[in-house]
Amino acid sequence: MMAAVMHRSAIAKPAFFRWEDDTLVLNILGKPRAKTDAIGKVKGDQLKVSVTAAPDGGKATDHMVRFLAREFGVPARDIEVVFGRTSVNKQLRIKSPKRLPGVVAERELA
Repeated sequence: MMAAVMHRSAIAKPAFFRWEDDTLVLNILGKPRAKTDAIGKVKGDQLKVSVTAAPDGGKATDHMVRFLAREFGVPARDIEVVFGRTSVNKQLRIKSPKRLPGVVAERELA
């Protein structure tokens, strides 16, 4: 019997985002109390997002939503926190983003 050979290109890379119709679903690794608000690099199947706010009862997540709303060109009300409001591990749903910042746009085009 011949063993199946899997090419490296056929192996799916972990994805930190997916589309559900016009909604972008993002898996986030949050970093509160950062020096600046920033979208960072992909770490595994999460996108690192740093915010200056302290993690006090979800305030860092609220700050992150406002920051990402500006980055994706949507009102903050169009971003839903699916889970992780008080955790560094989050999932967000962004309805009809107008822009795809940096690393998201690069992966979308790849």
